[in-house]
Amino acid sequence: MDPTFAIVNWADGSLDSPKLRSSTKKLGQLKGIFRDEDSWQRMDHETVVYRVWWWEPVTPGTEGGLFWGTTEILPGRVGQEYFMTHGHQHAVLDRAEFYGTVAGKGMLILRDENSRNRHEEMSPGSLHYIAGKTAHRVVNTGDTPLRFVACWPSDAGHDYATIAENGFGMRVMENHGKPSVMGDGEV
Repeated sequence: MDPTFAIVNWADGSLDSPKLRSSTKKLGQLKGIFRDEDSWQRMDHETVVYRVWWWEPVTPGTEGGLFWGTTEILPGRVGQEYFMTHGHQHAVLDRAEFYGTVAGKGMLILRDENSRNRHEEMSPGSLHYIAGKTAHRVVNTGDTPLRFVACWPSDAGHDYATIAENGFGMRVMENHGKPSVMGDGEV
């Protein structure tokens, strides 16, 4: 198969390409992400929280190039907080991204350059534009895996340190069986 060619299964978002890359994030790799540190500490740190598969048809850092990927977040919670991605902003701040939901239910959490937060519901068929200068994280609020596809500039890079240092400003917690969005400091 040509490395600049990939196959997408549109029913589940899966990818096939000779240049396919992948990453698995386990609970133990997400220290400091969840508010309830005691619950996190008691859980099996080998528990898979999410997986990412992506295709790089060009070299990372290529200006004008694009990457394509699929993320799957498994259902679960740490205490009352739903499983989520690490969250990032782009290293090249003005780079935008698209997310398209394939399966499951979730929320896209966004934080702009002025520290304003908002969220968008994710469900099959929803398409989300993430503007440049916007940090983003995805939360699985359902009982099944949440899968979404993404397209982003190959020179965007990922900045996780800013989120680790400053927090995200918003959390999604289970409240009486339903997702509830609240600020970092709310109880």
